[in-house]
Amino acid sequence: MTQVDVRVVDPDQPRSAERCLVQVAVGVLLREDGAFLLTSRPAGKAYAGYWEFPGGKLEAGETVEQALRRELQEEIGITIKNCALWKTERIDYPHALVQLNFCKVTQWSGELQMLESQSSAWQQLPVMMTPVLPGTVPVLQWFAQERNFQGQTHAT
Repeated sequence: MTQVDVRVVDPDQPRSAERCLVQVAVGVLLREDGAFLLTSRPAGKAYAGYWEFPGGKLEAGETVEQALRRELQEEIGITIKNCALWKTERIDYPHALVQLNFCKVTQWSGELQMLESQSSAWQQLPVMMTPVLPGTVPVLQWFAQERNFQGQTHAT
């Protein structure tokens, strides 16, 4: 098994020693034009108002795909048709240690509904919505790397 790097957020803030790693399924919804969906964190949650990709915690016995299907139905009212695990990132927040399991989603049914009174925005790089949740930043970096690589031409 490969070691996963951990990104530490607000390192000067105290952390509980007995925290467990929380598994989170994250949906990176992509339109054909390359735009991706960001949603704001609802009031009452840690980092409320920060922008992120939708998703949530895995429940006991759920796979990443099952959790993502449930979370996207509960949060934004859509049913995903496909789900491909893309990348994994660990983030050490003061309130939680999380493993974010990012899945690219390119097909879904239903109209977007913000069922938790959050906001949503389709974005391209560079992202105009601020502030962005620290766990979202790696995805934006991966998009930039993919798009730079695809845009390069190699001289022969």
